[in-house]
Amino acid sequence: MASIKNLKKDINYVLGDVIEYTLDVSTLKNEVKKGDAIIDEAIETFDALIAKVHVKDVENKKQHFKAINLELETKAKALVEKINAI
Repeated sequence: MASIKNLKKDINYVLGDVIEYTLDVSTLKNEVKKGDAIIDEAIETFDALIAKVHVKDVENKKQHFKAINLELETKAKALVEKINAI
């Protein structure tokens, strides 16, 4: 991973794209309430991941940030699966 700045950008862009995709799909399928629930979950995920990025007292920073990146991938995939299930 190149930098913390890039990790923050990745979190922002990935979850932003998930939210945008949710809006598109939920609007097309007239399932706005289900879409809103997924958007809320994406926002909660964003908040949690950014809070983990800002943790200062970590023993192995490289491992910590890799774990955050991996968590971003798994949570984003789970959100997309929920969107596709609408």
